[in-house]
Amino acid sequence: MKILANRAIELLAIGLILAPNMMADEEKLSLTLRSRTKSAPEKVVEKKVNWEAGKTALIICDMWDDHWCKSAARRVGEMAGPMNEMVNAAREKGVFIIHAPSSVVSFYDKTPQRKLAKAAPFSKSPVPLSVKERWGTNWCWPDPKYEGVLPIDDSDMGCSCKGEKCEIREAWTRQIKTIELVKGDALTDNGQETWNLLAERKIDNVILCGVHLNMCVLGRPFGIRQMVKLGKNVALMRDMTDTMYNPERPPGVDHFTGTDLVINHVEQYWCPSFTSADLVGGKPFRFKEDERK
Repeated sequence: MKILANRAIELLAIGLILAPNMMADEEKLSLTLRSRTKSAPEKVVEKKVNWEAGKTALIICDMWDDHWCKSAARRVGEMAGPMNEMVNAAREKGVFIIHAPSSVVSFYDKTPQRKLAKAAPFSKSPVPLSVKERWGTNWCWPDPKYEGVLPIDDSDMGCSCKGEKCEIREAWTRQIKTIELVKGDALTDNGQETWNLLAERKIDNVILCGVHLNMCVLGRPFGIRQMVKLGKNVALMRDMTDTMYNPERPPGVDHFTGTDLVINHVEQYWCPSFTSADLVGGKPFRFKEDERK
């Protein structure tokens, strides 16, 4: 009897240890996905879905500690706090967090998050990964088979500062400190490593957030274009992103309207979007400088 009693206590202890992880794996993310069709982009279609948290990854793109454009850096700093709150909520639900601060991953070489990404076993992707290079990583360029021309002109690199424009330079050294790295997270800017992490965990759903939507969030090797082509269920968190857009360039709208136009482009050609309110409740994040009604 004593042996059976001890065994029962052991099983109970194991159950208590595993219970949070089991609950996280079974937890659902209730999302309202917004999309548009190529034929009628002005028509918004909303669909409520329930994604399994344990089969979902959240990729944080290029939330650096600084930027060559002062206004872009200011907006990242403002968004980082609410983003960290959202990341914590997603993590608690069982979502796998991948930090992707492009071109500065060497800063994290000795961290558990970087080691986790490098240790994931190799998995062959269903389609070839992009091998074209841009800005320190591989890059998925716009593909006319999939999408039309971007609705904003970012040919000047999109500094939105008034008056004299900022000098383009590599200002970043790491991910902004506001966004916490936690045990169990991974860190990479490599397409193959990202695929390995997703394959190892049998992850079907990928959420993208971070900056900048018209450039890195779409084009990086872990970004929207690549994830869609790999066959994942992809969604953009539209209130947790920004663009590099100068209102002095076409179409001549304010910066935040320019960002909305790119979000609409993504919803039309690539993937649906939702807001952080689906994860943390309350209202979606909004930049203080966005004075639109």
